[in-house]
Amino acid sequence: MRGAEVGRRIGVGLMYGLWKPRVLGSWRVPASGPVILAVNHSHNIDGPMVMGVAPRPTHFLIKKEAFVGPLDPFLTGIGQVKVDRHSTDRTAIARALGVLEQGGVLGIFPEGTRGEGDFASIRAGLAYFAVRSGAPIVPVAVLGSSGRPGRLIKALPPLRSRVDVVFGDPFDAGDGSGRRTRKALDEATARIQKQLTAHLENARRLTGR
Repeated sequence: MRGAEVGRRIGVGLMYGLWKPRVLGSWRVPASGPVILAVNHSHNIDGPMVMGVAPRPTHFLIKKEAFVGPLDPFLTGIGQVKVDRHSTDRTAIARALGVLEQGGVLGIFPEGTRGEGDFASIRAGLAYFAVRSGAPIVPVAVLGSSGRPGRLIKALPPLRSRVDVVFGDPFDAGDGSGRRTRKALDEATARIQKQLTAHLENARRLTGR
């Protein structure tokens, strides 16, 4: 938890120093207790951006390929969770559930990898963590991070450009039965996708993106 707070402070400095985040609805994130932030993913800065603007320290599930060289001890030190996306990574699952059991905030990219960032296809992992822990899900839309032609550095959005981060209302993924069967998780995934898609559409209307 302490490491994630350090990561949040670093994120604040970097994100507000390099870009112009506009944050909407951060008050919707519960002030205490376990929470899952479900973030759309179209750019590399989406995770650091949410870490920097979220009202609470966040532990993101991050692909193991990002933990290379000096980034390995750095990401681990700021409380991020390394995950192997190509197998059932029981160590990562245990660590992620541990974050929630301790009343922390877990950040997840439901799409599993960068794409259009439209929640068109989400994996069952989010439903598993939500149903297993009972933690509410807060949908988060990051808009404007994909940049535009002519940016100075191709791997980044234009410096000092505006990036909108919109937090939605928390919701429960389960149906109240406590079931953790495959069918129950599939049903929860469908409910989650519907909620996330609706939030993204609303965020686009609010921001004009």
